Amino acid sequence: QPILFNHININTKWKQHGITIAGGNGWSNQLNQVFCPQSIYVDHDHQTIYIADNRNHRIVEWKYGAKNGQVVAGGRKCGDRSDQLLYPIDVIVDKKNDSLIICDGGNRRVVRWSRQNGKNGEIIIPDINCRSLRMDKNENLYVSDCKKNEVRRWKQGETEGTIVAGGNGQGNHLNQLDYPTYIFVDEDHSIYVSDHGNHRVMKWMKGAKEGIVVAGGKGHGNSLIQLSNPEGVVVDHLGNVYVADTFNHRIMRWCGGSKEGSIVVGGNGCGDELNQFNRPTGLSLDIQGNLYVVDCFNNRIQKFDIDLN
Repeated sequence: QPILFNHININTKWKQHGITIAGGNGWSNQLNQVFCPQSIYVDHDHQTIYIADNRNHRIVEWKYGAKNGQVVAGGRKCGDRSDQLLYPIDVIVDKKNDSLIICDGGNRRVVRWSRQNGKNGEIIIPDINCRSLRMDKNENLYVSDCKKNEVRRWKQGETEGTIVAGGNGQGNHLNQLDYPTYIFVDEDHSIYVSDHGNHRVMKWMKGAKEGIVVAGGKGHGNSLIQLSNPEGVVVDHLGNVYVADTFNHRIMRWCGGSKEGSIVVGGNGCGDELNQFNRPTGLSLDIQGNLYVVDCFNNRIQKFDIDLN
């Protein structure tokens, strides 16, 4: 959800060595492990992160400072029963309804799972190639569909949803997307889309018929004007765009109107050192401005503290 990051300004930097706060113990299904995690949701109120633990087919709740996580959805092998998940990709918290909303990618559905010892999920959107979820301050749900190359907004009770980005076929024009992955919605209901196949991040203002390029868009590559298959995206209150530049193993920041980005963390090659990533995917900031990165192929979640010096 949009947050006022009071500690962040145009000159903010982050410590270059991350702290492993979840996983990092190899890949398997033990409670101190995650296997190809895809995204996280930071619940500031409960000092907790929720992890879409993709290849373990579960959502894991991990308290700050804990050595182990706790399974809160799925985890009963993989499948399409109401108590199962199949390659979940994203998770958010609906605080009003005290539930998790999960992008259950392998089952092509969006499900709601109670946070009060929920044993089963309820399908709220069926038959969708969902890739990312966000909710705005009015409780509207936004979902990216990577096959239809669009983002839709669902108001409570709607069955169809409204296209708010893309929806004009696969392509690289300003009114098109190519395999949209992660999304972010700001206070003005502008939607930021990681346009994975076009190696760019697009901003679609409320009601717009086309987007504007706010990061990348100069082809696939590793220069500061390029991205390579971007995924996680988050935007601060100044309009700076942070993006997981996945195949370049780095997190980039693009300031409003800038023609090139800057490396926030990573960019030191592919690896498992504390200043490296192996295919970073999800991204989040906490209320203090600390940066969280889902380091997918290293099977860990990394936290980069804001550098106040």
